[in-house]
Amino acid sequence: MAFPILGKVLDGFVHQAAADDDLRALRHRSFIAAHFGLALVALAILPLSLAAIGPVSLAQVAIFAWLVLPLAVAFYLSRTGRLETAHFLSAAVLTGLIVWLAATTGGHRSVVLVWLAVVPFEAALSGSRRVTGAAAGIAILGFFGLVGAEWVGLLVARSADNTWLSAVAIPAAILYAGGIAVRLESIARDFARAARRGEERYRLLADHATDMITRHAANGDVEFASPAARSLTGLRTDELLGDGLFGCIHLADRPAYLKALSVAFNSGKPVSVEFRLRCRDADDPARETFVDVEMGCRPATDPLGTTRAVVAVTRDISRRKVRDAELLRMRETAERANLAKSHFLAHMSHELRTPLNAIIGFSQILEQDPVAPPDAVRLREYARLIHESGDHLLEVVNGILDMSKIESGMFDLAVERFAVVPLIESCREMLAHQAEREGVLLTVNMPAETPDIVADRRACRQMLINLMSNAIKFSDRRGAVSVGARWDRHHVFIAVRDEGIGISDADLTRIGTPFVQVDSTYHRRFAGTGLGLSMVKGLAALHGGRLEIESRLGAGTTATIVLPLRGPFSAGRRDSVKPAGNSSASEIMERKSA
Repeated sequence: MAFPILGKVLDGFVHQAAADDDLRALRHRSFIAAHFGLALVALAILPLSLAAIGPVSLAQVAIFAWLVLPLAVAFYLSRTGRLETAHFLSAAVLTGLIVWLAATTGGHRSVVLVWLAVVPFEAALSGSRRVTGAAAGIAILGFFGLVGAEWVGLLVARSADNTWLSAVAIPAAILYAGGIAVRLESIARDFARAARRGEERYRLLADHATDMITRHAANGDVEFASPAARSLTGLRTDELLGDGLFGCIHLADRPAYLKALSVAFNSGKPVSVEFRLRCRDADDPARETFVDVEMGCRPATDPLGTTRAVVAVTRDISRRKVRDAELLRMRETAERANLAKSHFLAHMSHELRTPLNAIIGFSQILEQDPVAPPDAVRLREYARLIHESGDHLLEVVNGILDMSKIESGMFDLAVERFAVVPLIESCREMLAHQAEREGVLLTVNMPAETPDIVADRRACRQMLINLMSNAIKFSDRRGAVSVGARWDRHHVFIAVRDEGIGISDADLTRIGTPFVQVDSTYHRRFAGTGLGLSMVKGLAALHGGRLEIESRLGAGTTATIVLPLRGPFSAGRRDSVKPAGNSSASEIMERKSA
C-alpha cells in the first residue's frame, strides 16, 4: 500500500510539461525521488550527529546545509520541468560536496575523490549525452581545482586516517552507484514496457483502421504497411514493402510523393500530398485503375527527439474529388446563368426601347395637329410602323412568357396527328417576305412521302419559324436556306441548313442557353433576345425530342429538330401534355397505349 501512495505523491511533484509524456515523467519521478531521499536522510541523521559529536563547528553546519541542497534542486525541477538544468545543478552540488570533503581529509590523496566518478554516472539518468558530458567536465574541473589550490598554496592538505575513511567512503560510493544502476535498470525496464504498450496500441489501431498506415525509412522505402493496404491497392502488405508502394504511384506524381516524405523526415513537420495510386481489382487482378488518394506524413521520433522514420496515413479521396468537381460544375453553371440574366437585361432594354420609341414618337406626331401629315399615305405609313413595333413587342413578351412556362414545366402541349409537309410549307410562306427582303433563297426539299407525327402543331410551327428565321437572319445576301426531313422507325428529323456566318466551337456549347447570344455587345449586328434557340430546345425536350446543331465558323449551320413520331406519350412524358380539342377519343387512347 505504501508504494502506490508514494508513487501518487511523486506524481504530484512532476511538472505538467512532463506529465503527458510517460517516458519523460518517469525520468522526472526518478530524479525527484532520489534527491528527496538524500535530503531526508541528511535531515534524519542531523540529530544523531549533534548528539554524538556535541557542539558543531561552522564547517560542519555548512556540510549539513550542503547535504540539504538536493531538496532545493528537486523543488526546482518540480516547478520548472527543466530536467537537464536540474542535472547540471545536481552535478555541481555533488562535486562541490566531494571537493569540500576531500580538502579536509587529505586533499588530492583523499579517498573521498572516488565519489567524483559517480557524478557523470548519475547524470546519465537524464538520457542526454550533453548533460552526461557536462557532468563529467564539472567533476574533472573540481578535481583539478583541488589540485591547483594545493599547488599554489591556497589549500594546505591535512593528513587523515584513511583507514576509517576508506571503510566509510568506498562502501558508500558503491552503494550510491548501485542505487543509480538500479534506477537506470528501472528506467530501461519501464521504457521497454511503455514501448511495448505503445507498439501494441499502435498495432491495434493500424490493424483496424480503414485508412492505409505505412512507416517509411529515410529513403522513402516502406518498412511497415497496415492490413488496410489490401483494400486500397489490392496488394498484400508484403508486396508494398521496400519500393513496392512507390511502383504503384502514377509516374507523374512520384516526385511530389518523395518530396513530401523528405520534407517530413528532414524538417520534422507534418506534410500532406495528393497523388494517384494504382489499384488492382480483387475480383479481376488483370484489371487496374488509378484512384485519387491523400497521404498525410508525420515524423516518428525516439525519446531523444531524433527522427527515425515517417508515419503516413493514406486514404481514398475519389468520392471527394467527384463531389468537388460536381460542386465546381454547379458553381460554373450558376455563374453562367447569372451572367446570362445580366446579358438578358442588357439585351432586353435595347429590344424594348427601340419599338417603344417608335410607338411613342409616331403616336405623338399623330396627336399634334400642326405636325401631323396631311396626306393619308403618310398616316398609313406611320400606322404601319406603330403596328410593326407593337407586333415586335408582343413577340418579345410572348417569347419571355413561353420560355418561363417551359422552364417551370407549365407549358401545356396540345398534341394531335398532322402532316409535316404542309406545316413546313406554311412556315416557308410566312417567312418568304423576310427572305426576299434579305436577299436569301428559301427552299423546302421534302421526300415524296413523309409520315404524319403526333405533336403540338403550334409548338412545332414555333420551332420551325425560329430556326428558319435565324437561318435567314444570319445568312449573307444571295445565300440559301433549305429545309428538309428524314425519319426512321421512331423519330422524324427536320433539318434547317444555311450558308451563313456559322458558329465557332467555343460558342457552340453556349448555344441554347436562355438569354445567351454569341454576339453580346450593344453594337451587335443582329438583333434578338437570345430566346429563340433556347425555346426550340425546350419545346423539343417537352416532346421527348432534342435539338442538334452542327456548325463551322464561316461555313454555315445545320439545326435539326428530332421528334418522336408517335408523340410525347411514346417518349414516356405525360406531364404538361393534353390532347388537342379536335382529337378523337380513339386517337387519344391509341397514343396512350402506344
